[in-house]
Amino acid sequence: MDTLRVTGAQVRAWRHRRHELDRPPGAAASAEDVAVLDVGVQDTGSDGAAWALVCRGASTDSTDSTDSPLVLAWTLRGAPHAYRRADAAEVAVATAPFSEADAAKRVISAAPALRAAGIDVLEALRTVAGLEREIVRSPTVKGELSSRLSGRLDAPYVRFCAPCDATHVYEMPFRLAALQAGLELEPGTSPPVLRRIPGLRPRPYARLGDAADPRLDVVRGYLRFYGPASAKDVAEHLDAPLRDVRDRLPHDVVPVEVVDVAFPKGRQERWVLAQDADGLAGTSPDAVAGGRRGGAADAQVRLVGPYDPYLQLRDRAVLTQDPARAKDLWRTLGRPGAVLAGGDVVGTWRARSAGSGARRRLTVAVDPWFPPDRALRGAVAEQAERLAAFRGTGTVDVEVGGA
Repeated sequence: MDTLRVTGAQVRAWRHRRHELDRPPGAAASAEDVAVLDVGVQDTGSDGAAWALVCRGASTDSTDSTDSPLVLAWTLRGAPHAYRRADAAEVAVATAPFSEADAAKRVISAAPALRAAGIDVLEALRTVAGLEREIVRSPTVKGELSSRLSGRLDAPYVRFCAPCDATHVYEMPFRLAALQAGLELEPGTSPPVLRRIPGLRPRPYARLGDAADPRLDVVRGYLRFYGPASAKDVAEHLDAPLRDVRDRLPHDVVPVEVVDVAFPKGRQERWVLAQDADGLAGTSPDAVAGGRRGGAADAQVRLVGPYDPYLQLRDRAVLTQDPARAKDLWRTLGRPGAVLAGGDVVGTWRARSAGSGARRRLTVAVDPWFPPDRALRGAVAEQAERLAAFRGTGTVDVEVGGA
């Protein structure tokens, strides 16, 4: 099989379109009409999944009721993700571990205690899911569920938590079992509130990730939205063992070399789905030329949030090979959003609000990576207006720092 050779600019432009970041405002027919919902949209940060969908052409449809077209659930890496409500049962299958070894890796520190007691991790997850289902009969705050659950579990399932000064169930089994128990998260609740998903009859881990619908399959999905990618990229995204991912790479893939990006050891062998190979090869680097010059010509500009799906890639060198920029863009605390132009990151942004009611004002502070031209400044101002409207803020100011 011949190796496809492409540039980083082609990869960025390809992913930009695959993520539908080139869609105009309101182009999506509904909140469900966003392709990346197939693999979940992480709902972290002040604007969360809703803003990520707006950046992809969705309107600001409400997602805070049980008849919303979207459902929020703890899935990959134990993080909250948005999916189509109609897919909830199959998402539970797709995001389940592939094997006992995979389950042990995903629950992190809980695995040693369970195995020392002779309890398989998958069986432990089934136990936790079954109890969570029994306990949550009406909307229940996370802390209450954790307390009641911990009181019904044996020693291998619980640990002493110094920050809480209490003994409670390990966090990752608690989170990962929730969707298997047929539970969703109420949007906008802090602390989180869990409730039953109407009409969903849970079957905890009756089917594992191998049985996923191809559209929702997490390995195939990563290659769809982040290809070309290595098996190690996929494994880190899922928090799964590398061997499990390698064994489950689709058969219909094409090897790819990204000629101008230096990848660390173990990430050089990259793959793209065969159905996407021609599209990737035919992507013109000119699509992002304006972004690299700090301009907006021929490039769609978006202010994506800190945890936007576009930034969830594991091959971060594709977006920047500058260590200082990478450290800022993916910092653990106080992470900024990214200014995208045609798939290129051309800067970062942070927003702050002041005032209240009609006098509430939003300020968007932009730190450009390249000297911005008038077109880019105008496009950023337009996107800041969209963000202000999304947040319900009447006035917005844009501050652009020196490059």
